[in-house]
Amino acid sequence: MALWGGRFSTGPDEAFKQFNDSLPFDYQLAEQDIIGSVAWAGALKQVNVLSSDEHSALVAALHELLDEVKADPKAVATSGAEDIHSHVEAALIEKVGDLAKKLHTGRSRNDQVATDFRLWCRDTAEHLLAALAQLKAEFIALAERELGTILPGYTHLQRAQPVLFSHWCMAYVEMLERDESRLNDAKARMNFCPLGSGALAGTAYPIDRQTLATGLGFTAATRNSLDAVSDRDFVVELLSCASISMIHLSRMAEDLIFYNSGEAGFIELADNVTSGSSLMPQKKNPDALELIRGKTGRVFGAFSAMMVTLKALPLAYNKDMQEDKEGLFDAMPTWLACIHMAQACIKGVKVNADRTLAAAKGGHANATELADYLVAKGIPFREGHHIVGELVQLAISQGNNLEDLSLEQFQSVHSIFAEDVYPVLEIDACIKARQALGGTSLEQVSMAVKDAKKKQQIAVRDANLDDVESIAKLIQHWATVGENLPRAKSDMIHSINEFAVTEVDGKVAGCASLYIYDTGLAEIRSLGIDPDTGVTGQGRQLVEYLLVKAKKMALNRIIVLTRVPDFFEKQGFTFCSKDSLPEKVMKDCELCLRKDNCDEVAMEYILKLSRRTAIPCKNVA
Repeated sequence: MALWGGRFSTGPDEAFKQFNDSLPFDYQLAEQDIIGSVAWAGALKQVNVLSSDEHSALVAALHELLDEVKADPKAVATSGAEDIHSHVEAALIEKVGDLAKKLHTGRSRNDQVATDFRLWCRDTAEHLLAALAQLKAEFIALAERELGTILPGYTHLQRAQPVLFSHWCMAYVEMLERDESRLNDAKARMNFCPLGSGALAGTAYPIDRQTLATGLGFTAATRNSLDAVSDRDFVVELLSCASISMIHLSRMAEDLIFYNSGEAGFIELADNVTSGSSLMPQKKNPDALELIRGKTGRVFGAFSAMMVTLKALPLAYNKDMQEDKEGLFDAMPTWLACIHMAQACIKGVKVNADRTLAAAKGGHANATELADYLVAKGIPFREGHHIVGELVQLAISQGNNLEDLSLEQFQSVHSIFAEDVYPVLEIDACIKARQALGGTSLEQVSMAVKDAKKKQQIAVRDANLDDVESIAKLIQHWATVGENLPRAKSDMIHSINEFAVTEVDGKVAGCASLYIYDTGLAEIRSLGIDPDTGVTGQGRQLVEYLLVKAKKMALNRIIVLTRVPDFFEKQGFTFCSKDSLPEKVMKDCELCLRKDNCDEVAMEYILKLSRRTAIPCKNVA
């Protein structure tokens, strides 16, 4: 069923239909389209386009359809509809008749697909962030296992200076952390809701778009209808994040392919990520790594194609933008699969420490240390560089390493050399000398591994009575500096089931509570982190933990009163009016000494749209 047939006296021919229809790929937006339709039904009820009974019938049918889609998502692709929007509408008509035709009131496929696509991208970003964290954990575990293993470092693929194998691992941890940061930033920027923007000029109905946006978990509504339906920056950003991350994965793959080669022999890959030859029985090919390297170009291609598609498009929506999906629908699973495969490769790596050490000792990799030795003796570095170059030539001519030269040979180039040159040239000394922050010394690499593990070893759990003393200290500290309200220890004991805590190295380092009012409204309060732990991310993890807990309890709306709105905004909270919080005002605010001079702002998080109430009451400041 086409949604636009009235203007035309004849239908499209089959060739055009196949060329035009997007359902064969945008069926992947089915869940998001239904979720957005539930929200839109609530908005139409709010402006009296739908009666309560009509709204209930539509929402029930939409949830029934959602269950069907989840059970067999690919069945949607074969329905013959033009796109996912027409498929959902046709399916609704089958369930509730002509009532389904009212759902599209005030809505265009332009703002509908923009909303669906952002919801899909947001969900996909969460899966990718989890996979990146797992890969990072695998690198950290390998770094810890191989702490002390020495590897030749390369520039221009020539042996340069010795490094720790763990230092190599932690270099990729740094890259993965940047990948995570970029993806989080992209996720934050995409999290604005276009629904209610219409085809391009906005909707003619008095829809509360901010409430609509928060109901779908967006930070806010988009602010310009033309931009809202035209914007695909979020697609470009996701593909950019994917492309940069794939560069990192491809470089890792290239390193490991070389390390695994017979010429290097530094590592052996596990059987589960390698294959054999159909002709040569001795072969063990690094196929997983080669495919990661090869699939990188595929992701780059999607990124390039998207930019070319958008580069000359006028505002607002153009059918060219239908090309935004297939590339992304291919690139995101490709990226995710490569992350998982990289994790499998790293997990099964066996390092040949004897071979790496022998290679690190060859190639005159201690030449820089020799130059530094001369600098310590008072010779300018540029002159020392020249002296060492002559000694390298001498060593090569005799088939020796620098440390194998006799003292007489050293002194034949310069008289300043003495017996103390030999300890400097030892491989362990070369490693130990790199003590500056970020260097490859054992101390620096151990510190890097420890810091990385700290970021991962934040355990979040429900509090118990053994935690009361620790919670009391945290609340007292932040109450003293004016960030939290004080609470009696007896109150904490009676309400311990409301609290969650973080643990760092087995010690309670943070706390927060979820207080539920009689009406079902819930508030996150008493959030505090031990400032001496130095472990970041605890506040975010506590909020995430309590939001999950609230969702399991079927709560829909969570509020906070805070002086740090930026923090909560990053967690998906949006500003609201204190007047919309009568429970909080009556219970706490009226008793507060600062009620007439309050510097806290009210924020809320809408966890979900319930089946009974698709849109919460209007409460935006």
